[in-house]
Amino acid sequence: MPETTDEKFLKAYDMASKTNQKFAPDVMLHFYAYYKKATQVNGFYIPPTNEGDLRNAFKINALLQVKNLSKQEAREKYVELVEEHIGEVTP
Repeated sequence: MPETTDEKFLKAYDMASKTNQKFAPDVMLHFYAYYKKATQVNGFYIPPTNEGDLRNAFKINALLQVKNLSKQEAREKYVELVEEHIGEVTP
């Protein structure tokens, strides 16, 4: 029986959560944006921002880059990112 994207996404999230690997900031932002888009409930998530907070500015920019993806596409991209940087997502 083939895995659904949702099952594969959950396994990928579990792998990403448990890894001890360190990633470049741009890769971390991709993980963040795809995850937020894939799990949004009502509308588009925007993190709180404080004037001059560079980290939140990068998060907002990452989210804006994925705003046109569907939740399903974001889940697929998240799985691809995990497979590229951590390893194959297997049953």
